[in-house]
Amino acid sequence: MNIAAIPQIKHTDSGNFFLLAGPCAIEGEEMALRIAETLVGISDKLEIPLVFKGSFKKANRSRIDSFSGIGDEKALKILRKVSETFHVPTVTDIHTNEDADRAAQYVDVLQIPAFLVRQTDLVVATAKTGRTVNLKKGQFMSPESMKHAVQKVLDCHNETVMVTDRGTMFGYQDMIVDFRGIPTMQQYATTVLDVTHSLQQPNQTIGVTGGRPDMIETIARAGIAVGVDGLFIETHFDPANAKSDGANMLHLDYFEGLMTRLVAIRKTISTF
Repeated sequence: MNIAAIPQIKHTDSGNFFLLAGPCAIEGEEMALRIAETLVGISDKLEIPLVFKGSFKKANRSRIDSFSGIGDEKALKILRKVSETFHVPTVTDIHTNEDADRAAQYVDVLQIPAFLVRQTDLVVATAKTGRTVNLKKGQFMSPESMKHAVQKVLDCHNETVMVTDRGTMFGYQDMIVDFRGIPTMQQYATTVLDVTHSLQQPNQTIGVTGGRPDMIETIARAGIAVGVDGLFIETHFDPANAKSDGANMLHLDYFEGLMTRLVAIRKTISTF
């Protein structure tokens, strides 16, 4: 496990992977605290270092009438409250240079979405905040090309950087995880596998992204077996009524069972 990329994370001697987990979007304070409380309880029990995830706004929507957020400042304050209440670091995605400066005042990790990771100005602005930078690999990029995105952060004298694979798109409405990319990207930085976004089915004719939540455990098990440093999983207590990405989120009720099985896999492979 390599969690040096996140200085604020709670270290354990368990040898486990770490987690970036939470809802797709911050829909309100009560829901965020409810999900965070459950995740913290599970991660403490299983000794899995946790970063709570929640988007303070959603800019990459399929339709103009899709949910985009409850207000930037309001959502960011909720993320800070989660961190202060449960003593865990937080991560949110950003889309502009101004977002980077604003969000850096509230969260510990700034995430650059896959479709923006080649935007040099955004990567540089994010790196210069001094926060940990999580670079999502573009669906259109090879694992090898992420070396250059990582180097941009390092060139800004920020060494707290990691990369996250969220699948590669070879067709119009589905993505594939190429597990060969994990050890490749680990040569450049701490590497995370985004399990739930890898199972998205974008560009649906109804204008709402679909997904394959039934395959979450399959992808997660494979990632742990390959030796990924961390997992990114979006979860909600009511995915069917979530305001964003409900089609590919893991139901919160299933989270502990999945983590228990993944920890067992990690312990098994660590003996070899």
